[in-house]
Order: sequence, then structure tokens, then C-alpha cells
Amino acid sequence: MMALFRLLIPLLVVLTVVYVGISLYSRWVRKTKLEAHWDKKRLTGDREAFVKRGLDKYDRSLKRKLILGVYVVPFVVIASIVYFINYT
Repeated sequence: MMALFRLLIPLLVVLTVVYVGISLYSRWVRKTKLEAHWDKKRLTGDREAFVKRGLDKYDRSLKRKLILGVYVVPFVVIASIVYFINYT
């Protein structure tokens, strides 16, 4: 059990770094797409407000929540491996 904790603590740190990286990259890509859409459609008004509304909408989207799979998937895989090796 102690070996499992020695694995999970560094894994949690690494997954946090990966999550932050993916999250920032995904938000940057969304912002770039919103700015490109503004330029392509030659919209009028406040560009910053348009981008902010789009990013607020993105923050509530399913895609943003799916990034949390970075945490869930590795822990489920490790728990499954531990269970099948030890208890079957």
C-alpha cells in the first residue's frame, strides 16, 4: 500500500502540470478561434467583449470539463491494474 502512495503522489503532481498545460493551451486555441472569427466576419463593436463572452461560454462547456479526464483516466487504469493483479 505504501508503494502505491509513493506512485500516486508524484503522479498527482505530474498530472496537475499536464492539466494546467492542456487547459491553458485549449483556452488559447479557443481565444485564437474567436479572434479569427471576428476578423473573418468583420464584425463591429467591442472585440474584447466578444472574446470575453466566447471564453465565458467556453468555460461552461463540456469540452472544458472533459479535460479533467487527465486526472480520472490514469487513476482508473492504475486502480484496475492493482485490483486485477492482486485480487483475481
